[in-house]
Amino acid sequence: MRNISILLSFFLLITSCGVKQTQKMVASGDYDNAIENAVSSLRNNKERKGKQEYIYLLEDAFAKAKERDLRSIDLLIKDANPSNLEKVFNTYLQLNNRQEKIRPLLPLTLLKEGRTATFTFDNYSDEIISSKNALSKYLYSNTKALLATNNKMNIRRAYDDLIYLESINPNFKDVHKLMEEAKNKGIDYVTVYSKNETNMIIPMRLENDLLDFSTYGLNDKWTVYHINKQKGINYDYGIVLNFRQLSISPEQIKEKEFNKEKQIKIGQKKLLDTRGNVVKDSEGNPIMVDDFKTVKISVYEFRQFKSAQVVAKVDYIDLKSNQLLQTFPISSEFIFENVYANYKGDKLACEQEYYPNFDKRAVVFPTNEQMIMDTSEDLKTKLKAIITQNKIRK
Repeated sequence: MRNISILLSFFLLITSCGVKQTQKMVASGDYDNAIENAVSSLRNNKERKGKQEYIYLLEDAFAKAKERDLRSIDLLIKDANPSNLEKVFNTYLQLNNRQEKIRPLLPLTLLKEGRTATFTFDNYSDEIISSKNALSKYLYSNTKALLATNNKMNIRRAYDDLIYLESINPNFKDVHKLMEEAKNKGIDYVTVYSKNETNMIIPMRLENDLLDFSTYGLNDKWTVYHINKQKGINYDYGIVLNFRQLSISPEQIKEKEFNKEKQIKIGQKKLLDTRGNVVKDSEGNPIMVDDFKTVKISVYEFRQFKSAQVVAKVDYIDLKSNQLLQTFPISSEFIFENVYANYKGDKLACEQEYYPNFDKRAVVFPTNEQMIMDTSEDLKTKLKAIITQNKIRK
């Protein structure tokens, strides 16, 4: 019995919180969220006495929301500004959708007053169709005007408006054709190429690898990158990878000798006192201790080293005005290193982590071209990051 009382108290607390929240929404003019709360609560057990307050709130919020929307429509129509047509259309949809949200719950009875809650529903079909047609005509004529300009941002706006027009009024006139036109006109075409400002020959493989934009995945809805210019396309922007400096160090072999020693455990031995006698425990047994010996090693280490550095910059150019828009530095370094060693003495005197060096031998140094090529993956990652984070148009 006690558990039932606890559950009932918890349910009443939850219901009370929901009612208070809905009351606040109505008081603040947030009618549609208040209606959503009330409808959600009344979908189950709407006849329960504890749901009565929600019916009052729903009745009040619906009447006030309807009155507000009709006043708003009246003002928008009187203003006679065609840019208001979308707001008028959406408000009529909102009026209709609000009714359809409540309709399945009806009738709703107010027990204290012995009456049915009042919801005055209207048929907005004519208004919805009329406002939709007016909005469609406006969007159509406005997008055609935007498409007649050379401003790509206007053209992209026209494309978005045509997408919206297609969603509310499918197959309206030649909207599909206009969408295709807007898509083609709104694209920024970007040519990507490289320049060599160093006094060295850059491997063709490096340039081709860095400019292989098919591996970058950078093309998007409004930007297309070409590394080879195509006929019939007027390019809007250029991205230039300017190689400024190529540095390759000489091949180096550094030698180093070092000695190490360590005590290692070789077993156990009997503990002796200062006189050389065996020390025994209380039972007469000799006490055993770890036996260590000192091992030594002389290591002859050889370190092969060679490095390559590529320094460049990425320039964004407006090809219409031939102006430099932005510049970003970019560089990469690749280091070749091989360490191998010989030794005399006991290898155990060295740390185990060093052992692999004893198994290595000298290797052939990579060529200068290979060293430069080895910077390509790092350069590609950095170049992609620059272009991804710095779009042609924000």
